[in-house]
Amino acid sequence: MFAAVVFTLAAASMASAHFALDYPTWRADTLENTSYSQWEYPCGGVPYGVGNRTDWAIGGGSLSLDLHHPWSYLYVNLGLGENVTNFNVSLTPSLTNVTGNGTFCIPQLLIPVSISDGQSATIQVVTSGASGAAMYNCADITFRYDAQLLSGDDCTNSTGVSAAIVDQSPTTSQSASTPTPTGSAAGAVNTGGVALLGALSFAGASMMGLVL
Repeated sequence: MFAAVVFTLAAASMASAHFALDYPTWRADTLENTSYSQWEYPCGGVPYGVGNRTDWAIGGGSLSLDLHHPWSYLYVNLGLGENVTNFNVSLTPSLTNVTGNGTFCIPQLLIPVSISDGQSATIQVVTSGASGAAMYNCADITFRYDAQLLSGDDCTNSTGVSAAIVDQSPTTSQSASTPTPTGSAAGAVNTGGVALLGALSFAGASMMGLVL
C-alpha cells in the first residue's frame, strides 16, 4: 500500500514537471502515454508518422502550450521536410523565460526562411526548468496559404502567466542557460541563446522586456 502511494506521488510529480503541446497538435500525448519520455531528444521519444499533420500558416502560425513548471525557458525550432532530424531553423529570438503554470499562447511565430505552400515540416518545442534538463515535444505540420492563426479567444494566457525575452550578447557564456539534452542525438539540439535566429511576434508586444 505504501509503495503504491509513493509511486502515485512520484508519477504525479513527474507529470507536473512536464508540458503539453496543445497547438499545433503534438505527435502524441507524451504526458499520458508512458511509452514516451519528454526527456528524449528530439521529439519526446515519439517517432515520425504517429499522429496527424496540422495545417499551419505559411508566414508563421500560432503556438499554444500547457506549462506545468513555476517557470520555464522556452525554445521553438523548425525542421523542414518529412521525418526530419535536423531542427536547424530557430523560431525564438534568444532565450524566452515564461513565468507561471498554465496556458501560454503565442499568436504568431514568424518564419525566417522561404516556405512554399504544401511544404511539410516539424515544430520542435524545447523547455527546461530548475533542473536545467531539456524536455521535448514535436508537432508535424503542413504550411498552407489558407491556414488561419488561432483567434484571440483561442489564444490567451492563463492568469499569472507572462513571458520575457532574455537578452544575450554573442560574448555571453551559454553554459548556465542552455538546457542539457538527452538521447543519442542530443548534441544536435539548437538551444543556445545566440543561435536562436528566428523572429517572434506577440501581437504588437515589445520584443525586449516582453510581458503578455
